[in-house]
Amino acid sequence: MTMSKIALITGATSGIGRATAISLAKEKFNLIVTGRRSHLLTSLANDIENDYGVRVLPLVFDIRDYNDVVDKICKLDPDWSNIDVLINNAGLAVGLNPLDSGVIDDWERMIDTNIKGLLYVSRIISETMKKRGSGHIINVGSIAGKSVYPNGNVYCATKYAVDALSKSMMMDLHIHNVKVSQICPGAVETEFSRVRFKGDNEKASNVYKGFEPLTAEDIAEVIRYMVMAPSHVNISDVVVMPLAQASPSIIHKK
Repeated sequence: MTMSKIALITGATSGIGRATAISLAKEKFNLIVTGRRSHLLTSLANDIENDYGVRVLPLVFDIRDYNDVVDKICKLDPDWSNIDVLINNAGLAVGLNPLDSGVIDDWERMIDTNIKGLLYVSRIISETMKKRGSGHIINVGSIAGKSVYPNGNVYCATKYAVDALSKSMMMDLHIHNVKVSQICPGAVETEFSRVRFKGDNEKASNVYKGFEPLTAEDIAEVIRYMVMAPSHVNISDVVVMPLAQASPSIIHKK
């Protein structure tokens, strides 16, 4: 009997993370879904188990807190500890200010989540993948990690860091039969802009008016394809844009 593989997805409470969990459940992965909103993780876990007949373990922790990450991941039961796929999805943009009027707390949140959180989780799980001699890490980057835009400063810098980390992680781990991939979406309509504008729904909705943005399911489908590629194939870096978008700051709106 073939054992189901295990995928751990950070930031699974909404958006791309949630959609990816559902997409991999359809491929019969057992799932560890993480985030800070307990009720959303529990609801997602119940829905997936009922709909797809796989096991789901919700883990509530803050990836910005290294001790919390260690406590949750290093104490997994043996049935859950051999993680085959890690989706580093958790990330956010906060604020849209020129550097000279940037909010320090916004900077700290982005750096701690987008860079340090990714590193904390990857450090622990990559070690077990290396020992086992197999695994796949997929980092969710951004088009903002390929090209900057006005007022994007620190957010763009964090996603450029994800781009660099993805490339260097692949160099470190490919000799151990561990794949490392990156996916860089353009404009995706999720909670992203609502978080960036700190709950201002009007500003957030205006971001996506006048064109058809990507959906979380669009990105999840590409991630599913990356995960399901043959063992000798590593889709190392993918940029996915809506048709109306030519760069982070160039979008054709009607």
